Amino acid sequence: MAKTERVGVYPGTFDPTTNGHMDIIKRGARVLDRLVIGVAVNAGKGPLFSLDERVEMVRDEIAAIDDGRVGVIEVKPFDSLLMQFAETENADCILRGLRAVSDFDYEFQMAGMNARLNPEIEILFLMASETNQFIASRLVKEIAALGGDITSFVSPTVAQRVNESFRRLAPQAVNE
Repeated sequence: MAKTERVGVYPGTFDPTTNGHMDIIKRGARVLDRLVIGVAVNAGKGPLFSLDERVEMVRDEIAAIDDGRVGVIEVKPFDSLLMQFAETENADCILRGLRAVSDFDYEFQMAGMNARLNPEIEILFLMASETNQFIASRLVKEIAALGGDITSFVSPTVAQRVNESFRRLAPQAVNE
């Protein structure tokens, strides 16, 4: 029997989950039958939040979506190669968001490598919405660390989590 369900994997560190991530998730869920949000361990990036916290954060953000498509979105951690994770999820495609030309350069190279690992899984790029083209988790953390307002870039819940994390880290930084 032929496979009829279109499954996509949207991988990322989600440290923290931004409005840009949520835009890609919502739009991806509209074109796929099932969307798996793969939260990568990615310890090399030195995440602010633990893997469990990031998975919980994404799940909470997904639960806040009220468009009747929440059931098609799942959130799962992974610590393998992306293509291995996609294979275990029976994915047809990898969903990626592009904000700028610099994203394209990186994603183009990754798409080529991933195609070598599994040419059966397509890479699907969605352009970031105009209002989200400049948002990056790295910049959100930098703004928050310096006491800036991040509420234009993340949900109120995520902003609270990020700000609480930096408040907890502040005494440690003074003592170092």
